Amino acid sequence: MKILFFSAKPYDQQFFTQSNQEYGFELNFLEVHLNSKTAVLAKGYDVVCVFVNDTVNAEVLQALAEQGIKLLALRCAGYNNVDLNVADALGIKIVRVPAYSPYSVAEHTLALILTLNRKTHRAYNRVKEGNFALSGLMGFDLHGKTAGLIGLGKIGLVTARILKGFGCQVLGYDVFKPAEADEIGVEFTSIDDLYAQSDIISLHCPLTPETYHIINDSSIAKMKKGVMLINTSRGALIDTKAVIEGLKNEQISYLGLDVYEEEGDLFFEDLSNNVIQDDVFMRLLSFNNVLITGHQAFFTSNALQKIADVTLKNISDYHKQGVFPNEVKCG
Repeated sequence: MKILFFSAKPYDQQFFTQSNQEYGFELNFLEVHLNSKTAVLAKGYDVVCVFVNDTVNAEVLQALAEQGIKLLALRCAGYNNVDLNVADALGIKIVRVPAYSPYSVAEHTLALILTLNRKTHRAYNRVKEGNFALSGLMGFDLHGKTAGLIGLGKIGLVTARILKGFGCQVLGYDVFKPAEADEIGVEFTSIDDLYAQSDIISLHCPLTPETYHIINDSSIAKMKKGVMLINTSRGALIDTKAVIEGLKNEQISYLGLDVYEEEGDLFFEDLSNNVIQDDVFMRLLSFNNVLITGHQAFFTSNALQKIADVTLKNISDYHKQGVFPNEVKCG
């Protein structure tokens, strides 16, 4: 079984090579993204493995089908970059890693909240320069604050447990109420009540047509003035231009992002010697109450090992049985 990895980094090679000792697949790692120009590189392979910023639209899927690809393995949970209807029509099966480490993303969510609140990133730079003044570094107690979580899947529920440990009142909104919500102490509510009552709002829902730009001018207007907004899920959940307006008029006082709607040409690359051409992104960076990390919430050794293990097992299950639990189906 020959597997071609697109958008592969050294850490992908490390963890997949280690996990592959159990299977003995032939692995080949490419740094380039999968797109309409690079799909031809899949010729001669049995499986293509992709990540969040690879393009898997109709044109790419058609090109993969022409190369004989029957299985596309996503080494991530999200699949919004894949045209599932076209894949189904072409007979290409899609598998994913539905849960790798909810703790990694939930803990990074708290890192963003704490850093924005207590401004430890700014304090660190000040102290290095011999500046020990506290002016501009004042935060607030998380204890007693109300945190609203949009999305109560595995990551949302782990985040809720952590916030409850800090003494927060936790509100939750999802299409379905999970059984664990009551046990954790999450107060299930409507999304409008969550907007109105929350001091902190954190996004943990998938990107679907229904959740695209769920944070927009209208929803921001319903929020408490001075709200903290956190997104460690998918960039397009947020209308970035609307959030910038919210920052300018001080409706939003803190913004923490690990994802960005147009991150495909930015994140996972070293652009320190380049002029970044994305004016909207650069506008975000100009605010001193905005903290952005480059899609690193998942990036723990535990999560990477689980991603490699589950991805290769998905491929093995397909190869041996033709039936697998982590298949993504259209509709």
